Amino acid sequence: MVSSDQGELRRLSHRFARLARVSSELLVAETLEDVTQVVIEHLADEAQANVASLSLLADEHTLRLVGLRGAGRGIAQRWATYPVTAATPAGEAVRTGRRVLLRSRAETEERFPGLEAAAPGERAILCMPLRSGQRTLGAISLSFAGSDTPDSGLLEFLGVIADTCAQAVDRVQARAEAADGSARLRFLAEASAELASSLDYEVTLARVARMAVPWFADRCAISLEDDGLLRTLAVAHVDPDKVALARELQRRFPADPRGDQGSYRVLRTGASELTPEISDEMLQSLITEPELLEMVRQLDFRSAMVVPLRTESRTLGVVTWVAGQHGRRFDAADLALGEDLARRAAVAIDNAQLHTEQRELVGQLQRAVLPAHVASPAGWTVAAEYHASGRTEAGGDFYDVVALDEDRVAVFVGDVMGRGVEATATMAQMRSALRTLMALDPDPAGLMERLDSVLATLAVDQLVTVAYAVADRREGTLTVVSAGHPAPVLVPAGGPVQLVPVEGLLLGAGAVQPGPRVPVRLPFAPGDVVVLYTDGLVERRDEDVDAGQVRLCRAVEALRGGDLRTALSRVIVDVRAPSGSDDLAAVALRLDPEPSLT
Repeated sequence: MVSSDQGELRRLSHRFARLARVSSELLVAETLEDVTQVVIEHLADEAQANVASLSLLADEHTLRLVGLRGAGRGIAQRWATYPVTAATPAGEAVRTGRRVLLRSRAETEERFPGLEAAAPGERAILCMPLRSGQRTLGAISLSFAGSDTPDSGLLEFLGVIADTCAQAVDRVQARAEAADGSARLRFLAEASAELASSLDYEVTLARVARMAVPWFADRCAISLEDDGLLRTLAVAHVDPDKVALARELQRRFPADPRGDQGSYRVLRTGASELTPEISDEMLQSLITEPELLEMVRQLDFRSAMVVPLRTESRTLGVVTWVAGQHGRRFDAADLALGEDLARRAAVAIDNAQLHTEQRELVGQLQRAVLPAHVASPAGWTVAAEYHASGRTEAGGDFYDVVALDEDRVAVFVGDVMGRGVEATATMAQMRSALRTLMALDPDPAGLMERLDSVLATLAVDQLVTVAYAVADRREGTLTVVSAGHPAPVLVPAGGPVQLVPVEGLLLGAGAVQPGPRVPVRLPFAPGDVVVLYTDGLVERRDEDVDAGQVRLCRAVEALRGGDLRTALSRVIVDVRAPSGSDDLAAVALRLDPEPSLT
């Protein structure tokens, strides 16, 4: 027969053994899930409790249920989060920092009227605060069937376990916060790189939305304003099947643009909106449509924030972040990260839109200044091409072909150094001046001198180069003059290709420092072709310009006979740098053979 003292010693020995076992499991726990399992399973088994739960502070006002065992259906969802101030044993334990022991259902109903029971029947409840230093992290709740309540020894044992659990939670949370901080920085860096990688912002935003799920949010939606309405460009969800549900929700129940909260309020005010905790009661109070409420419940909205896509001057749209039952509860630090990313995204979107607008402006400028189509005078064939570099700034390349009379045709190609509207304006002035001077006197030598004077009168700051040629069918000649421009290429019908040996000062330099611009006169017979071009055709960064001209001289062999326009296009493809980093203009003029008499 075992004496009472021996029995007590045996119980104490068992308790210490259980304490050591549970404590060791808590000490090696690596994640919050590990701690939760120890509490709601192993600790509950050791205490012989048939209902156990672990609640942790999501923020200073809200408790989040992170683990539950033995409760009735629906309890976990209804108590996923609840206010610290709510009349609950766990809330009181957290507020006071002291354990709460309820020895019967009657005592529970008296102290916490209306509290939903986790399990039926008579039972006792013990709630223990999880305290680490001066901080309370949450509470452990244990429910015991019947009228038996833990004795003082078990209470002391469970108190020690609660302290060990608090230390484990504190350690795991600190590690998770450090890892989360590193993840935030990594995410922000990766998202920034993604935003800077392309001007196709719709594709980029979709990638950024996917990057945020699931570590930061369970759902991310990015919407841009379009004529007063928000248009969703990117949606990502931790559950891909719910993306369609989210789109269906938006289609069937669109947000009110005049609403005083949510996306449209953020769009109007440019101020973020943070809802750390979305309770079921909150949803019921806000949503009166049963079908809408059910869809929102299926999407599992538990925490949310909406931040503006804002530049210095305007709000382009909004980013919505949503977390579900098992996700994070957004706080001020999360809001700061969301706003930082949204600012970077807004800059990327603004730049992309500006780029598109500038490209459209470039196109309008070029179409307004350059000839839409260069007609071929009778007895001549003309091919002309202009290729922009793909940059947003307008370039300065210009060209034209003008029939002087029945036998003579003038052709010129020029290049204003620099880019932008100023270069385009100068290019328009030079092209207009050339056409005017040609109408007065098309002689190549005299025309260049007069163009020097025009440039000086206009006080143009940019450097300008021009190649100008007059082909005369009656005399069978081609006269070429150059003002610092790349040498034209002559492709005789029956002879070798040659660079026209012309040299001369840049345009404008002749008015300040006179120097020779000696015209070169060459034979020009039926079937001959001359090509004038800008340096964008032959220059490459990794080679001397002479190499480009050699490549051009080989390629223009394709201009002998056949369709001149098709052949010129092929020459450009063969000669131009693959990067296409500079604008180019090229004009080919061929004297057609006279039709044979039969």
